[in-house]
Amino acid sequence: MAPLPNSELVQNSLQLYRYLLRCCKQLPEENIRQHYRHAVRQSFKVHADEDNPERIQQIIKRAIEDADWVMNK
Repeated sequence: MAPLPNSELVQNSLQLYRYLLRCCKQLPEENIRQHYRHAVRQSFKVHADEDNPERIQQIIKRAIEDADWVMNK
């Protein structure tokens, strides 16, 4: 399963959140979709207070890489 196009356009946390939820919609089984939607929400809650722009960009980059890995599994 290919990742969604335009992942390079993700620049902020809201765009990342939307991108990851769209990726979840492409997963084949409902229980898998629910699991990853929950994981995305939890991760955003954990990192909600992050204010370092460099760290935010690292998190965005890693989240997209992880999403690509999940989509290709």
